[in-house]
Amino acid sequence: MFDTARYDGRMPYRRCGDSGLLLPAISLGFWHNFGAVDDFEEARRMTRRAFDRGVTHFDLANNYGPPPGSAEENVGRILVSDFACHRDELVISSKAGHDMWNGPYGSKGSRKHLLSSLDQSLKRLRLEYVDIFYSHCPDPETRLEETMSALATAVNSGRAIYAGLSKYPLKRLKKAVRILKDMGIRCIIYQPPYSILQREYESDGILDWLHDEGIGCIVFSPLAQGMLTPKYLHGIPADSRAARAEGFLQTDQVLARQEKIRALGDLAEAHGMSLHHLAMKWALRHPAVTSAIIGARNVSQLDDTLDSLQAPDPDEGLLAAIDAIAPVC
Repeated sequence: MFDTARYDGRMPYRRCGDSGLLLPAISLGFWHNFGAVDDFEEARRMTRRAFDRGVTHFDLANNYGPPPGSAEENVGRILVSDFACHRDELVISSKAGHDMWNGPYGSKGSRKHLLSSLDQSLKRLRLEYVDIFYSHCPDPETRLEETMSALATAVNSGRAIYAGLSKYPLKRLKKAVRILKDMGIRCIIYQPPYSILQREYESDGILDWLHDEGIGCIVFSPLAQGMLTPKYLHGIPADSRAARAEGFLQTDQVLARQEKIRALGDLAEAHGMSLHHLAMKWALRHPAVTSAIIGARNVSQLDDTLDSLQAPDPDEGLLAAIDAIAPVC
């Protein structure tokens, strides 16, 4: 549910589970379009515009770029030049766990990797602390006690205010949350990919469990890396993410879902909505979801996605029609 407190006339804020932390319904992610290969001044304009529209949460990770680390470096420059007096109005998150540097300590779930990576992230961001530090992914080869102890150390040392987990399957998530609790640390937030085209975290019962436990959920890729936008309704544009050599979205991923994408596009049009606005409102409909992380290539695209908050909520009939096209598996 939307929190009753609204600190900006256009942006609603939601309580992160049953914690005291409020997050904007839409957060800005720096996974793509903020690295060294991108236009720094456009990145700066997007960051400023997002904040002006009430987006107070910036989501990063150690390996965002490309190259890895360059998104944090760019954000660090922007924070110093434009947000020095707004630090306490921002929630800034980072993560560690995926491949970051070469050698045996550059990835996964050891204390060595997580805490070394956090120290590097703070230097790149030019910050003394991040608000949320995540274990970015589970590491089946490292005992959970070790990984969770690194998160506890990050919080207890003041390098992070909150601890979070990302992409953990339900059984391992429950155990990790319990271990953190025994260490005196509350996991207040969980980050999975979630969209109309990717619903396994819903079907696995994770969203319902988070809601029952009072743990916030912030979803990423609610637009399925752009597949749930008008961009891919008629093929793959040359300037799209799927056409970029350094991107994660591949051409075959789009083509495999083309029929569903077009059916969802027709459904949105029949209800007087754009596909990406429908997809955003759909992702935010679940009571467990605190916030949805979006990416953007320019200010115009950012504004358009933020405008989805003004779209009507999907009714039961529309939700049923969506389920018929892209059911929970």
